[in-house]
Amino acid sequence: MRVDGLGLAVLSAATFGTSGIFARSLIDAGWSADSAVAARIGIAALVLAAPALLALRGRWAVARRAAGTIGLFGLLAVAGAQVAFFNAVRYLPVGVALLIEYSGIVLVVAWMWAAHGHRPRRLTIGGTLAAMVGLVLVLDLTGTARVDPVGVLWGLAAAVGLAAYFVISARVDPELPSVTLAAGGMAVGAGLLFALGAVGAMPMTATFGTVEFAGERVSWLVPVLGLSLVAAVVSYVAGIGAARVLGAAVSSFVGLTEVVFAVLFAWLILGELPTLVQAAGGALIVAGIVLVRLDGLRATAPEPEREPVPA
Repeated sequence: MRVDGLGLAVLSAATFGTSGIFARSLIDAGWSADSAVAARIGIAALVLAAPALLALRGRWAVARRAAGTIGLFGLLAVAGAQVAFFNAVRYLPVGVALLIEYSGIVLVVAWMWAAHGHRPRRLTIGGTLAAMVGLVLVLDLTGTARVDPVGVLWGLAAAVGLAAYFVISARVDPELPSVTLAAGGMAVGAGLLFALGAVGAMPMTATFGTVEFAGERVSWLVPVLGLSLVAAVVSYVAGIGAARVLGAAVSSFVGLTEVVFAVLFAWLILGELPTLVQAAGGALIVAGIVLVRLDGLRATAPEPEREPVPA
């Protein structure tokens, strides 16, 4: 395994894992989740526009052919998943919200069975059951941790967005570069959110003073640029580079460490730490995802390059 590729994969997972802490500081300062997502993906789309066009190399027919896929990706996997996750962070600790979102892997299995008749094998069933038990433990329904049901619903909505990411990515035109899909999806998602905000269909509130981040008062630009440049641009570019060096399979496994990084950053910066029961549940969810991924690798040929998913 190449060390440079592994380093890129870890960098991608770590930077993706910062999205919750940056979003929390904005939301606590009065930003709506929709505004935070629109700022994140809008700025990221602008930064990635040039690399996306260069990667396309003038193959406009490929872009036109994949226009519907890019639009659906932007609607569900980018805007939908991130709005739901950022709303979940309003009510839940960052780590808990992310663990609920990652249970979307179970939804992928259910979708493939219901829509395509792909009956899951024993390893997938075992991984799905482990993830479901883990989700119950993360919710800690009988313990001392207080889990807001509104946050849980938003987290489950984010899980649907995550499932859409995997399903759509598996069907995308192989000639469409990953960075073009990412930039196009972000542009569509940002455009949709700004349009809905302009007509009053979504709350687009923001404050432009100082916000609290890592125990300090800083400019609102700090978390906004962190969300867009660190948790979007750097994470996507590093993820694409990792996939090209390591391949999609290995890089996607390393990408699972996003959960660990998100919990670590939430603990260090926000002082949020899951209970022992929730930590055990998180371990089961990650183990379940690994089993499902392993089963998929045993049954299929190597997939086209895919970057890890953002929160």
